[in-house]
Formats: sequence, C-alpha cells, structure tokens
Amino acid sequence: MSGYRIALIPGDGIGPELTETTLEVLDTVKKKFDLDLNIVEVEAGDGCFKRRGVALPEDTVETIKNSHTCLKGPVGETAADVIVKLRLMFDLYANLRPVKAYPSVPSARPDIDFIFVRENTEGVYRGLEFSLNPNTAICLRVITKKGSERIAKKAFEIARRRNKKKRVTAVHKANVMRVTCGLFAETCREVAKKYPDVTFDEQYVDATAMRIIKAPQNFDVIVTTNMFGDILSDEAAQLVGGLGMAPGANIGDNFALFEPVHGSAPSRVGKHTANPCSMILAAKMMLDWLGEQHRDSKCLAAAEAIEDAVVATLRKEITVPDFGGKAKTVEIGKAIAEEIMGKMVR
Repeated sequence: MSGYRIALIPGDGIGPELTETTLEVLDTVKKKFDLDLNIVEVEAGDGCFKRRGVALPEDTVETIKNSHTCLKGPVGETAADVIVKLRLMFDLYANLRPVKAYPSVPSARPDIDFIFVRENTEGVYRGLEFSLNPNTAICLRVITKKGSERIAKKAFEIARRRNKKKRVTAVHKANVMRVTCGLFAETCREVAKKYPDVTFDEQYVDATAMRIIKAPQNFDVIVTTNMFGDILSDEAAQLVGGLGMAPGANIGDNFALFEPVHGSAPSRVGKHTANPCSMILAAKMMLDWLGEQHRDSKCLAAAEAIEDAVVATLRKEITVPDFGGKAKTVEIGKAIAEEIMGKMVR
C-alpha cells in the first residue's frame, strides 16, 4: 500500500485528551517505520449533536466510507447513535477485547492474557424494543445461524494465531434460553469440528463470570453473544487495571473501527489524569489489522513497537495517579513516544 486514510473521531469528555496523546505515538511510528498515515478528523458524538443536531452526520459517514479504517475516542450520551450505528452500517460483526496484565498496573495475576470475541451486530443490542402498553415492554433477542457461525470462525482463527494454548471457550446460557443460546451453542460446536487443532469447551455465562475472577489465567479465547460479551469484558478489565487498559476493535470482512471501550468520563475532563493506554493500545490493534489486511510488514512492526514501548514505559512506573504514579495523560504518551524514538536511534 502507498498509504492509509484513517478517519479519526476525537470523541467527548476525555476523548480529545486521549486523542492528542495517541496522535503523538502514531506520529512517532510514522517517522520510524516510514508509514504513510493520512489521519482525517471527523465529527461525531455529544458535541456534534449540540452543534449540528445529529450525532453522526452524513459527511462523517462518507469520510469513514472513503477511509481504510477508523479510530474513535470515547463518546458520551450519544454513543448508541454513533458506535452502534457504525457497527451495523459497516457490518462490524466481531468485537475484539483483549484482557492482558501489564507491568506496574494493579492486576489479579501477572499471567492474565486472553481475549473476548464478541458478536457485535445481533442479540438484544440490536435495539428491537417496543411497548405493548404503559406497563409492559418487550425486547427481541435475535440470534442467527450466519451471525453465530462467522463469530465462531473468527474466534477459532484468532486462537490458532495467538499462542500455544489454542483454546476457545463458547459462553452462553442455553440451559435457560434454549432457542437463541441453543442455536449459538450448536453452531459453535459445528464450527469447532473444523478446527481439530484448537481445544473447544463451553460454559454458562454465570459460571464464566465466577471463573474469570477465580482463575483468569485458564482462559485463551472467549466467544460469546453481544450483551454477554459486553458485560463480561468490563468485569475482566478490572483484573488488569480497569477500563483504562482496555482497547477494543470492531472488525468486519473489509473494514474495522478501533476504540477504547470505556466512556467519556466527563468528571475527569481538564484534569489530565485519564489513562491513555486504552486508546494507544487501540491504535496498536488498528496497525495490526492494517498489517494483516494489506500484508504490510511495516504496520505489523509499528504495532509491535507501540506495545513494547507501553510495556517499557509502565516498567519505569510512569503511570497515572490511579496506579500510584504522577504522570499526566499527555506525559504518558510522550514517554511512550520517547521509548519508540530511543529504539530508532540505538
């Protein structure tokens, strides 16, 4: 590829602070690896809604459509009108949320390293709700064979690449939701037969919630439905320092959007104490995806350099006050950029 066009949504609340910090890191890897990243800022979210009366304007959508990928900061109250619509619009059916322990970050165990592969377009988050009368509301949970099959395949492909564990755990509640979760579970079993080199097991969602706390080191790849994945991944993030260490990817067949998984944290705006690692690691995932999608070794090397620099920075205990450090948001980005630059000149 001669270059990549990246649509950038700075977001609301602490979003612009995280975006500024992440751009410093991306500028550094651009220089080191001679990457042609054309980053185009677009509007979406609460601020956009106040200014223009719409949270996701058509011109923003058009820019995203004409880009290779999208990087997004956290959005506030209009999140459903932005990220949920974009997931459906671009058929970003796989939500990837890694859970990994890093140095100098409060973690339950140092060997935690697993990933959620969450179905991203179906289930109750599809938003098919209505009222029968003032006292009765109904939500439809849609699970399809196609949706279940493609998310299961994504999970098994990721398990093959990740590490030596090569294990997929399908999480559902088929003992109660026998039709919807039953279809999801049976489809996962069928897909598992095509990957004899990957260990497959199943757990009920309530048991998984317990085991994530009790023995998180035993997990490798968790594949599950939309709402279950959202809830469990937020729980799991607390084992490795909280949502400030939690990047996310929304992946389709030909397009992807990357973001920190947390909200806009309006109470922290202007304090410059928000942890930028979530968005920096989301940018790392973006470069990984570009590298794999376009067979670009430069992008893959840049992604690896970002994570190595995050690890090196945290080992020096350059962290936010939440982790006992004194560094401000942008200072962490500068330290990570300096680690990358230091490797460039050595």
